[in-house]
Amino acid sequence: MCFLNGLYLDLSSGLTKYVVGLFYVKPNNQKLKKTYIALILICLSGLINHAFSQTSFAEIEKNYNVSANSLSHELNVTKDTLLLKSERTITHVYSINSDYKREIDVYLDTNTYKLPLTNLSKGKHLLVVGESPKKIVFVIRILESEDLVSFEKTKLSFSDN
Repeated sequence: MCFLNGLYLDLSSGLTKYVVGLFYVKPNNQKLKKTYIALILICLSGLINHAFSQTSFAEIEKNYNVSANSLSHELNVTKDTLLLKSERTITHVYSINSDYKREIDVYLDTNTYKLPLTNLSKGKHLLVVGESPKKIVFVIRILESEDLVSFEKTKLSFSDN
């Protein structure tokens, strides 16, 4: 007898019973039994994976061009920072959003750089990384935008009347 995530298997007296929710099935041959168990486990693992998965903050569409292989552009594990590593010197990084505005415009002189993506607006961003003598272009899609509270300075006055 076995209980696994709502799946109840009773292996008694040579007759295998499968009970999933309200369904009760008695398969007749061994191949059908194995197929049925495999389908149930695949469905359950998909449901469990979907239930415990987190949504991504960003996705990257890499540039796989042969001339762009000198630049390694990856997202970190939490997908909120872009990790750039190059064989050449990275001189300039900028992004153009879907409204054709630059949200990132950084001049550098380094081979590695960590670019936080939390300040970018939600949507598609074209990133351009300037290596001396070429520019490498790729796309980052921001799926979630952290709603940050902004505070404005106000003039407070106090009167003692």
